[in-house]
Amino acid sequence: MIVAATTRRAFEKLSADRTQAVVAQYQHEFDRRGEEVGRRIATIAGSDSMTRMALAIGRSGPDYAAYLNEAKTIAGSQHLDFLQFVDQQGTILSSAQAPARFGYKADNVDLGSAATRGWFLKLEDVSNESVLGVFAVHAVEAGDKPVYVEGGEQINREFMKSLDLPAGMHARLYQYRSSGFSPHDLIDPENTAEAPEKLAPIILAVQQRETAVTDTVHWSPDPEENESVQAIPLRGRDNRILGALLVGSEQRPYIELARRIRSIALLVGGAGILVSVLLSFWAAARFSKPIGQLAAAAREVASGNWNTRVDLKSRDELGELAEAFNRMTGDLMEQKERLVQAERVAAWRELARRLAHELKNPLFPLQITVENMMRAREQSPEMFEEIFRESTSTLLAEIATLKNITGRFSEFSKMPQPRFQDVDLNGLVEGVARLFDAQLKSHAPPIRSKFELERSLPRIAADPELLYKAISNLVLNAVDAMPNGGELVVRTAKNDKRVRVEVSDMGVGLTGEECERLFTPYYTSKQHGTGLGLAIVQSIVSDHGGRITVDSTPARGTTFKIELPLNLEKLANLSGSSREVQVGQRGEF
Repeated sequence: MIVAATTRRAFEKLSADRTQAVVAQYQHEFDRRGEEVGRRIATIAGSDSMTRMALAIGRSGPDYAAYLNEAKTIAGSQHLDFLQFVDQQGTILSSAQAPARFGYKADNVDLGSAATRGWFLKLEDVSNESVLGVFAVHAVEAGDKPVYVEGGEQINREFMKSLDLPAGMHARLYQYRSSGFSPHDLIDPENTAEAPEKLAPIILAVQQRETAVTDTVHWSPDPEENESVQAIPLRGRDNRILGALLVGSEQRPYIELARRIRSIALLVGGAGILVSVLLSFWAAARFSKPIGQLAAAAREVASGNWNTRVDLKSRDELGELAEAFNRMTGDLMEQKERLVQAERVAAWRELARRLAHELKNPLFPLQITVENMMRAREQSPEMFEEIFRESTSTLLAEIATLKNITGRFSEFSKMPQPRFQDVDLNGLVEGVARLFDAQLKSHAPPIRSKFELERSLPRIAADPELLYKAISNLVLNAVDAMPNGGELVVRTAKNDKRVRVEVSDMGVGLTGEECERLFTPYYTSKQHGTGLGLAIVQSIVSDHGGRITVDSTPARGTTFKIELPLNLEKLANLSGSSREVQVGQRGEF
């Protein structure tokens, strides 16, 4: 009984961990496709044709029939399954998935609010039925009446096949297109559900309870065919349940092992007391310890150590189970590496997109200025000289802007490696205080400064210029975050073999999403920020072997924490007598 109970708990824990891995993989794929749909919708919304459409709609008495086939043509070019254009009153101007809906009202959703919420799940009516898809909305602001672009991709069999499932796992998707259960609404990419109506109770339970439900599905009288299924509700932008993700785990390995254990237990029980005692020790060593190893390994996986391995050399079911477990953890590590690679690609794409956006802003005035000069030379030669002087000033200003943008990007891509020296961190912070003292006092309203320095702070090996820039940038960010005045606090402290610098403000604070993206290159929450300052600060801290974190509460302030190692081995390697490096005022980011 003890062995059976331990085995059951180990399998339940292992099944739960694998289910969470599949759910996380589905969410990652949904977010990846949603981000791609959002980029395509933004591209459509920013096109010249959409601008012309929005301007035409803004005029009195526009000809809506002129845009009947516009959405279908653009949807094909952007590889979108759904695309429709809706005016401010909610009237459909053009629809790729349902051209006959031209002139009808769109579903009762605030498109203006949806345009600011990123991607979302939605049931879309197509050919007298509804299908699930990942959607995004973008507003075209031209004139007094905006036009909304709404489009997406269908979540279908191909979407579910893209999930990389461990052996013995199944993933299905159910779409709540009507009341009750319908096998037609179940997406089963592997066609493993031979009697889909057996999934009806768990699917209807999710719809009624509006929460995740776990149950065992009996596909046949044979218990080895049973499957443990967890159904997770999928919600749309109005928090209504639109579908359910069904993650199933086969119970055949557990039943086979449990049957084996019961057979051995009966055999041991049929022998005498002496044989029973001897076999009980053997069974404990033979089964309990390996299963305990499996349970411990499962806990390691649950805690985040996906590289856990189970070292079992037996060739029976336990050995096969251990081998399956090791294959599963190997698959998880491969998936993790693929996710990391995908996130890196996404980060560089975001960097390229933001840089392109930065460069596009000054290019448009350059084009307009050159066109004006050409037009003036042809139509007004007598005014050309005056227009030429004004235009060249504009050209030079915009060219200087382009040089500044490329210079910032070049500075970020060519960050120098630290040149380690003996540094007094308190003296460096005091140098930053002197730099900003006049600015803090002249700020209207004034900003109070408070420096709490640990006097017994040990000296460290660091690059004083780079650290000076990093701390200065954090102080400047704190000043910018307090337009109405407040208190700036800079602290230093020691912790074992590390030192810490904290910069706190009483400013507007940051949301959780802003904190997560704060160190992404070209991301900024400021109206006139470059988006590179904190990315450079993180690079400097990382090059010193430290780390930087941020704690923030909206409307209550933000605290940046830099933790640096002492780098004692670098201090020992410094030649000659170490001396403190004085850092003066330097240029900021």
